[in-house]
Amino acid sequence: MTAVTVTRRDGVLVLSVDYPPVNALSLAVRTGLAAGIAEANADPAIRGIVIRALGKTFVAGADIKELAAGLHRSSPTLREIQQLLERGKPSVAAIHGTALGGGLELALTCRFRVAVADARVGLPEVKLGLLPGGGGTQRLARLCGPDVALDLCLSGRQASASEALALGIVDALVEDLDQAPVDFLLAAADASAIIDRSDKVAGIDPALFDEARNYWRRKARGRIAPAEIIDCIEAACRLSGEDGLAYERAAFQRLFDSEQHHALIHAFLAEREAAKLPGTAAASLPPIERAGVVGAGLMGAGIAVVLANAGLAVTLLDIDEASLQRGRERVVQLYAASTARGAITAGAAAAAQARIAYATDYAALGEVDLAIEAAPERMELKQRIFRALDAATPPHAILATNTSSLDVDAIAAATGRPEQVIGLHFFSPANIMKLVEVVRGAKSSTAALAAAMALAKRLGKVSVLAGNYDGFIANRTLQFYTGQAEFLMEQGAAPEHIDRVAEAFGMPMGPVAMRDMAGLDVAALVRKVRALGLPPEERLSPLIEKMVEAGRLGQKTKAGFYRYEGRDRIPDPAAQAIIDAAGRDLGVERRSFTDEEIRDRLFLPIVNEGARALEDGTALRAGDVDVAWINGYGFPAYRGGPMYWGIKFGLQRVIAMSERLGRDLGPRWRPSPLLVKMAATGQSWRDAGY
Repeated sequence: MTAVTVTRRDGVLVLSVDYPPVNALSLAVRTGLAAGIAEANADPAIRGIVIRALGKTFVAGADIKELAAGLHRSSPTLREIQQLLERGKPSVAAIHGTALGGGLELALTCRFRVAVADARVGLPEVKLGLLPGGGGTQRLARLCGPDVALDLCLSGRQASASEALALGIVDALVEDLDQAPVDFLLAAADASAIIDRSDKVAGIDPALFDEARNYWRRKARGRIAPAEIIDCIEAACRLSGEDGLAYERAAFQRLFDSEQHHALIHAFLAEREAAKLPGTAAASLPPIERAGVVGAGLMGAGIAVVLANAGLAVTLLDIDEASLQRGRERVVQLYAASTARGAITAGAAAAAQARIAYATDYAALGEVDLAIEAAPERMELKQRIFRALDAATPPHAILATNTSSLDVDAIAAATGRPEQVIGLHFFSPANIMKLVEVVRGAKSSTAALAAAMALAKRLGKVSVLAGNYDGFIANRTLQFYTGQAEFLMEQGAAPEHIDRVAEAFGMPMGPVAMRDMAGLDVAALVRKVRALGLPPEERLSPLIEKMVEAGRLGQKTKAGFYRYEGRDRIPDPAAQAIIDAAGRDLGVERRSFTDEEIRDRLFLPIVNEGARALEDGTALRAGDVDVAWINGYGFPAYRGGPMYWGIKFGLQRVIAMSERLGRDLGPRWRPSPLLVKMAATGQSWRDAGY
């Protein structure tokens, strides 16, 4: 197969990239482009060059696997192709689909760019801990100004064709990609290469870059790529074109060699892998176009909004008109908040709301393809709902529970179709959080699971397949993180010290503040059930229950482990007194802690329990645990996720901590046999089959 085909039209050489699935800038594509451009430059009969792509998209950027293997350095490099273009005949990039990363950098090397109306462009390298290393910072700043370059390079966002036209990234919108780009090129007056232009970068106030540094230092806490990007764009304003490119290449190499880049590549590939369900290549997926949601509380309303936003017809059901009215009001509030922050247009919000119907009778769910239960975490209530769903919904409908920890098999047993019952655990708030755990019951069919994972992708969510274990993947491992926070407080660590360490590590919120935000009464309810399954020699810290007894339920009562003024958390002597009293009652020796010990106590147990989840099949891959933590709890992606970080940090250190905690706290905390085996043999997760 030829990656680039060459045709001639009206004296213009048209290079068509055809390298499925996304026309990545692989070595085969680069070789074809270089040969075609050289042919055009050498032929006196050729007046110019059009670069376009076949299939669903323009050149999508670097081939991630080649990038990871260093094959992007193989000749011809993107840099060599760019030199051929800039020193050669007039050229136009004809963009459809997306032109991202190296694809946009290729287009920026052409004299001109045209696009169809639904095209999108962007420079997303920052998401992989990189910067645009093919001249993107330099050419975009020189074409559109440093403010535009800062926005697109630092956010990694995509701009629509109309915005790209307004910003000056593209020169015209066209109706077709066959004749229109050729006509545009033949009619256009030749222009200098973008890298040689200077009018947009002359006389720029350095304060622009100081402001950007201050903003992104806070926003991208811990990430190193944003600072390098800002430096490169500033360099475009003070250096010649060639010197700016050299500056950018050096900065790119520093980032490419950094641990953050490797961790982010792992996170990127792990998210791709997590969306795959083994053994489903030939599965026929049932269509999901109509859905029902049972329970119009905060979670149910959020799920209904997510489904409606994706174009599904939704029926939101609750037990009576009063409950349903509160659900209607929640839906209205969610859309008002979404439009206020610019997440959705007013027109799109109105159209989505029109797709939501409301009912109190299960008969309204008689034509749904999927029903999602979002009721409180009480087994008898969920089983009652599933008996009603089994009777009311059509035989083909998938029945899903949004439980965060209850036994999916016990819920499925209330129906006559356990093969159609799955878990679909959205994270709160459902309309914002990206993670969805698709939970596999003992009898859940492959088709039902695959359909749910396909739906999650349609909803814009990140899905992870989980086994039916208490807490599934995310909450199962979370309890070891939050549990250690509670034991640390018992032993003398202040709430604010624990949270400060977690946030310095990169978490958006520390574990104690997270408890307050979620509601201590909710945590106490879940723990009451969980405590029943603990062996006699183990215990849970009583701190949460002590706070609830004192009426301190967290942010919603303005008092939990902290006192709250608005959303500002303030250390509270009254809360500390409750913590101190509990420690005395337990006879716990209290002491001070270093930041490093708190860090290790919080995060190493996650790795150990993640390994146990792999051993018993709750998680299929170590990367699935990483994806769950990054998207469910905000674990810093630049650390790769807890399992990736644990390998880098050292499995022997994880094991040593687990041995210590096992002696102090009981068998749940002891080292995973899988970890012990891996540490002894020097295996990675992949080596071990995970």
